[in-house]
Amino acid sequence: MTDFAFLHGGGQGGWVWDETISAMQAQSPTTPGGTHRYLALDAPGCGTKRGRDTSAIQFDEINAELVADIEAAGMQDVILVGHSQAGTSLPGMAALKPGLFRKLVFVSCVAPDPGLTMIEMSGNRIHGGRHSFTDETLSTRDRYRKLFCNDMAPAQADRFLDKLGPDGWPRSCYGETNWAYDHLADIPVSYVLCLQDVVMPLEWQEFFAKRMHARSTLRIDAGHQVMNTRPQALAEVLLAEANQ
Repeated sequence: MTDFAFLHGGGQGGWVWDETISAMQAQSPTTPGGTHRYLALDAPGCGTKRGRDTSAIQFDEINAELVADIEAAGMQDVILVGHSQAGTSLPGMAALKPGLFRKLVFVSCVAPDPGLTMIEMSGNRIHGGRHSFTDETLSTRDRYRKLFCNDMAPAQADRFLDKLGPDGWPRSCYGETNWAYDHLADIPVSYVLCLQDVVMPLEWQEFFAKRMHARSTLRIDAGHQVMNTRPQALAEVLLAEANQ
């Protein structure tokens, strides 16, 4: 049995992992002792934690809270899976409690340059100041459709877009510039590359995988929301990680 904990990206909540967790449960062994455990985490202000006043929460406190949530669930020897913005928290979580985590799996995650905020990294470094998030010729919904839904059928895109809006990470996430990655060389790390991702272009994913000291990279032909558009494929990858 393996314990899996999942951390969502920006503007989303633990709900984003529902399809992948269901796919993992369907593909997992059902013999006694063979069922894995799954925990979809929520950053403060997201998912089950919506509505909280997060204005005073510091970035390190977010990571500490997420680690505490995992410990409160009784999990140990955890495979920690993160998506997108979660790449800013997973290294800090691993530094806080290295003995809690068996492996980290980054799914199209950002790894900002030390000294840059995540927004500076995404908007300026990755997209050269032409990020779709800031395209004022498009409505917010159309911006999200362009970024997150390029591999979704229209009906699936509409269902996904209908869920966006209520989730927001604390503001401190977007002012943080103190990033550290060297300690990840001591932890088994894998990185899932999403080949159709327009939020995180492939060449940047490959760059971030090296920065995260990934020992293996795995490729899925999907856009940024691989957990929603290719949940079976992602489930296969994650379950295989449990056996390595």
